[in-house]
Amino acid sequence: MTALLKLSQLIDGLSERVGRSIYWLILAAVLVSAINAIVRKAFDMSSNAFLEMQWYMFSAVFLLGSGYTLMRQEHIRIDIIYGRFSRRTQIWIDIFGTVVFLMPMCLMFIYLSWPFFIHSIQGGEVSANAGGLILWPVKALMPLGFVLLMVQGCSELIKRVAFQMGLTSDPGEKKQDKSAEEELAEAIKAHLVAPEVVDVVASHDNMHADSRGGNAK
Repeated sequence: MTALLKLSQLIDGLSERVGRSIYWLILAAVLVSAINAIVRKAFDMSSNAFLEMQWYMFSAVFLLGSGYTLMRQEHIRIDIIYGRFSRRTQIWIDIFGTVVFLMPMCLMFIYLSWPFFIHSIQGGEVSANAGGLILWPVKALMPLGFVLLMVQGCSELIKRVAFQMGLTSDPGEKKQDKSAEEELAEAIKAHLVAPEVVDVVASHDNMHADSRGGNAK
């Protein structure tokens, strides 16, 4: 179990690095969208490549971030019944759900999406839209995303079994105590991105804080 817990830590580290890398794609998608809109309005010209680029980036965030989201305990849960049980019973439910539902689902989607990707790359598939991009990179995101989710599922399973054995702390505790806006703003500052971008993100976060304060009143 000690070796498995070390493996779990390695998997968590991989998911953390992937997650902290891909959320820059959100900013990139916003910038591409803004540039596309400005060029279209100012010069009456555009390209389907810009639209498909945004689609690619959104797909990457959604699919590649699934394992990171699972690690952060941020997937949506319906806990009308789940919340009534003791924590150890909840962990057993998590173990059952991971083994019976999550793992088979990931394997099924990997199995189904892999030929989809291979066919696309072998045929040099390109978007049917004028000026569109090649399609195999975005189709590669499907099997890759489910591989990352399945691997993180293995890590979560290890941690929950170890918790039931009394070897580790509660793996269900959320690891994030800052909002997405705060994390992105800090990352932007750390990488010395343009200050005006930081101000936009910070003002967006302040608006959320003000609205919460207004609702409380």
